Formats: sequence, structure tokens, C-alpha cells
Amino acid sequence: MSSAQLAKPSRKQRVRTLWISDVHLGTKDCQAEHLAQFLKRYQADKVYLVGDIIDGWRLRSGIFWPQAHTNVIRRLLTMSKRGTEVVYVTGNHDEFLRRYSKLILGNIQLVDEAEHITADGRRLLVVHGDQFDVITRYHRWLAFLGDSAYEFTLTLNRWLNHWRRKYGYGYWSLSAYLKHKVKTAVNFISDFEEAIAHECNKRGFNGVICGHIHHAEIRQMGEVEYMNCGDWVESCTALIEHLDGSIELYRLADDQARQAQIAELERAAAAVAGAAVGVAMASEAASATARETVV
Repeated sequence: MSSAQLAKPSRKQRVRTLWISDVHLGTKDCQAEHLAQFLKRYQADKVYLVGDIIDGWRLRSGIFWPQAHTNVIRRLLTMSKRGTEVVYVTGNHDEFLRRYSKLILGNIQLVDEAEHITADGRRLLVVHGDQFDVITRYHRWLAFLGDSAYEFTLTLNRWLNHWRRKYGYGYWSLSAYLKHKVKTAVNFISDFEEAIAHECNKRGFNGVICGHIHHAEIRQMGEVEYMNCGDWVESCTALIEHLDGSIELYRLADDQARQAQIAELERAAAAVAGAAVGVAMASEAASATARETVV
């Protein structure tokens, strides 16, 4: 199912905040069309771009920038023009922007980290999270090596989903599945979450919103609420704060399944309605025939 096949809401849904991270514009695996469609559905007071929005690492080795990637940038600029505050939190793949931290251009801010106060009063640290990744911080050569292996997995993921779409199946992430099954990856995620939750607790925050590890999740870790908005290369996930301050984890796969279910129910309802009309017409025709026979 393509993004164009998703049901389009009649009007934008009003929300307080959106968080997206790890879009990796400039790579072949960026799900830019899905992201642009997602952003189009919401009217948000604030949007946080939680790092790795542009993949500077990949752009060093060659330029890949299709129209779909430009459309994401245009969508964000349009939202900013219409009053949405856009906060760009830098990450490790777009670390070239860190030299411009604290830059403000109209409704757009560039920062290394931010503090967000929810509608119900919780203080949240918003940070990409690479500062808490030992490999990225102290063994950059290993990070680049791992990035190459990860890119190969994403290539397989891209081809798999090409054939899934061809046969009418929804989006499914091979790389996310492997990440959940490989013990070392699970341990890495756990260590990352514990490190960032510890930092939040030390600094007096109620919770944290981050990205970096491409593993979307909301869970309580002691006194800290840990929230990761995931990515738009494999999982296609985001975090949404509603007007009452509650925060929801959005997953494209779940949304597609829900839209497919709604479409199926609508088809079934139409079939039932059509059958009811047919029965009513047949009954009326039979009654008319009976009256003519009596006469």
C-alpha cells in the first residue's frame, strides 16, 4: 500500500506537538513520501526534528536528493509559515549543523537539545541521543562500519517491501525485526535507554524524548518516562502530543492496517446496503404483481 492509498482526512487534526527523528534525507531508504503525507494530516503548534533529519554522512559520498525529499522540507517550511514553531535538534548524522546551534530563523530554531513542557506540566528533555551511545562517541570508525552494514540491511528491506506492495501487503520492517531478535542489538538498546534515563533523572526532568537508535518506544523507567520517536527509514514512527498533554506513539504499519480495516468495513456496509435495497425492490415488485393478479 502506497502513501497515496492512505485515506486522506477531510481536515487536519489539531495537535499540540509532533516529534520526528532519523529521517535521513539524502539516502535511498528514507521514506519521504510517507513522512510528507503524515505531516500533511496535522496542524501542530510545535514540531521537533529530533536529529539525523539530513544524512550528512551519506551526502559526503554522493548526492542523492529526489523530489520527495524536497517535498518534506517544503512541508516543514509551509507549517512554519502558517505558525508552527519548528525546533531542529541536531544529531550525529547532521552534526555539521552543530556549529550553528542557537540559530533562529523566524519560526525555526536550531539547537543541540531542548526542554519541552507538556500541556499537563511535565518537563521533558528533547535530545537526539548520540551523546549516550558509546560507539558513536568514542569509536567513530566502528560507527561508520556499522552504518555500512545497516545500509545493506536497509537495501534488503527496500526490496522486500517493493514486492510486498506489489502483492498488496502493507509495510513491514526487516531491519527492525532483526534488531529485536539479535541479542547484542537488544543489549545495546537497553544500555542506551538506561544511560539516557539516568541523565534525565540527574537533571530533574520528568521524561526524555530522543531518537538515534531507530527503536520507537514509550515506557516508564523508574521515575523517568522514556520516549523514543523512532525513525523514517525502517519503522516510520513518530510521537504526537494531544491537546490534553497525552503522548501517543504513531506507527505507519498500524495506521495502514487500521485504514485497511476501515475500508473493508465500508465495503461490507455498502454490500449490505445494496442487498437491502435489492430485497426491498424485489418485495415491492412482488407486491405489485400480487395486486395486479387480484384485480
